[in-house]
Amino acid sequence: MQPPTNIDLKKDRGLTIEWTDGSTSYYSIAHLRKWSPSADSKEMRAEQDRNPLTVLPSGGSSGPLAALGAELVGNYALRVKFSDGHDAGIYTWEYLWSIDPTRMESEQAD
Repeated sequence: MQPPTNIDLKKDRGLTIEWTDGSTSYYSIAHLRKWSPSADSKEMRAEQDRNPLTVLPSGGSSGPLAALGAELVGNYALRVKFSDGHDAGIYTWEYLWSIDPTRMESEQAD
C-alpha cells in the first residue's frame, strides 16, 4: 500500500489521512487509542470480547485523552503518543485503512 498523500493530526480531536486513491479517513483520538495495534491493546480487546464487563485501565492521564504527537516509522507506518502514556502501537498504512471508522461501520452492516 502506498503512503498517504497527507496526514493531519489535531492533537485534541483526531487524525485525518488523505489516501492516494483520493479518499479521506478520519479517526478520533479515542478510536485510534482503542484500536491500537500494540499487543496489550489487542489483548484488552480480546478480553472485552470474552467479557463485556471488563474494567478498562484508567491510564496515567488526567483530563480528556489526547495525542501528544505522532511520528513516521519508515515509509510504512505511524506511531502515535497518547496522553495516557501509551505509545507502543505502530499503525501501518494497511492497518489504518482497515480501522477506518466508516469502513468498519459498513462491514458491520453487511
